Amino acid sequence: MAVFDYIIIGAGSAGCVLANRLSASGEHSVALIEAGGSDRHILVQMPTALSYPMASERFNWGYSSEPEPYVNGRAITCPRGKGLGGTSSINGMVYVRGAAADFDDWAEAGASGWSYADCLPYFKRAESWQGGGDTYRGGDGPLGVGGGNNMVGNPLYQAFIDAGVEAGYPGTDDYNGFRQEGFGPMHMTVKGGVRSSTSRSYLDPVRKRQNLTVFTQVLVDRLVLDGKRVRGVSGWREGQVFELSAGKEVILSAGAIASPMILQRSGIGDAQTLAEAGIEPVCELQGVGRNLQDHLEVYFQFHCKEPVSLNNRLGLFSKFLIGAQWVLFKSGLGATNHFESCAFIRSQAGLKAPDVQYHFLPAAMRYDGTPSIEGHGFQVHVGPNKPKSRGRVRVRSAEPEEAPSILFNYLQHADDVAAWRRCIRLTREIMAQPAMDAYRGDEIQPGLDVSSDEEIDAWVRENVESAYHPCGTCRMGAADAADAVVTPDCRVIGLEALRVVDASVFPSVTNGNINAPTIMLAEKAADMILGRAPLTPSDAPVWTPDDWSRKQRARAPVRAYPS
Repeated sequence: MAVFDYIIIGAGSAGCVLANRLSASGEHSVALIEAGGSDRHILVQMPTALSYPMASERFNWGYSSEPEPYVNGRAITCPRGKGLGGTSSINGMVYVRGAAADFDDWAEAGASGWSYADCLPYFKRAESWQGGGDTYRGGDGPLGVGGGNNMVGNPLYQAFIDAGVEAGYPGTDDYNGFRQEGFGPMHMTVKGGVRSSTSRSYLDPVRKRQNLTVFTQVLVDRLVLDGKRVRGVSGWREGQVFELSAGKEVILSAGAIASPMILQRSGIGDAQTLAEAGIEPVCELQGVGRNLQDHLEVYFQFHCKEPVSLNNRLGLFSKFLIGAQWVLFKSGLGATNHFESCAFIRSQAGLKAPDVQYHFLPAAMRYDGTPSIEGHGFQVHVGPNKPKSRGRVRVRSAEPEEAPSILFNYLQHADDVAAWRRCIRLTREIMAQPAMDAYRGDEIQPGLDVSSDEEIDAWVRENVESAYHPCGTCRMGAADAADAVVTPDCRVIGLEALRVVDASVFPSVTNGNINAPTIMLAEKAADMILGRAPLTPSDAPVWTPDDWSRKQRARAPVRAYPS
């Protein structure tokens, strides 16, 4: 049986980072195990083609939730990346670190050493920002981050920002810097016109290291334990048993769905869950698979009165021209995810940090890239980002091929329902501002007939979709916390030589897309695994509104939405 110092399970957003950093000195042998295969495909690398890899069985595990009781019994899709780069190879490439308060909340919840001051240096270490490094941004990290086409060529992006300012919110030049709150340009993990997945940015440059071995097409069955110490990994590759032994540690980076599954199949988890799946318990940790969180979103859609949207670029011939320009020059509409302006706002007074996020898209279209209306239109993706509802992930049996049982319990908590009411009404008010007058046609959805609490509740339950940000299922916390799975150094409680490093360890979901904080987490965890001193905490200031306890925004809107 082959022996490696470190075995990393999962070559996704965290695993590729760890493979790079743990093998960098040349002192340690590192094995990176991935269930999928190569991510070398034009539709993965081309930013505008983001809907295609997500729809492909080659690149997506294609999970789905159980019928969700609070959203009319609908089963909600839960895409997870399969292949090198993991979900960073199929996601929307939106780069959002989160609010500074998110990480301070982590620290207060028992994840000591994970405050914003502790995390900011690792965000910077990971990043190569198009504008170069400064107090908040990294200039020479592996991960390329830019603004796509930087809003050039379409007036709708700026109109949305201007509407937000007219509605009484601040503008922000960099929501990943001093101030998240406000309206401004959106950032994406795109460099040189190509998707900057963790496979491309972290793994490709180091694949030839002699001390790094990458295994693909390996389905991990379980961890191999000797008492309370994890000795290795057992799985299947091309129908044959696959086993590796770990000299130092096994690091589980399979993601918020698969990491708790592998723990449970290994006999690590809640005793009742294990018993129902026919698995003998080895280490009882009741938090494994619990604390599941996710973001929901809806599309606010409008007809566009001017022929400036992207709806006339969705035909086959236009797509061919876009693709040809991208193939030849890595530029044009093929080099962006089209979410080039955005916003983060507080939905009510009494909040120090934003809890609602907007992605603006200058087209009215479905997620698969097809138009949803005749003519021109635009839409804004929106949802509350700090849900209180919690779900769970659990294996159905000990068989590694069997999909898990996933239940998010979306909208279970009454506060989440109330947050959606505020969200719908605030969005209408923003879109009604004078800056949108030249472009805003009729509201397609929700439609003006959706206005009362009851109507909003019913429409949301029928139309919300996952924003694809599952996390929290192996929560980080103090070793004596009842629901914690890992300690703040990512070690699994009660076991030796095992850590979990991925979005499953988030104590709570951040205010934004979760790829960026997952990469940061892996950067920071790499130092912990190697026994290195952490980077010096940042003293960079963070903006907090002076009147947050009394006001929801800085000033009254120019125009209120008509009743």
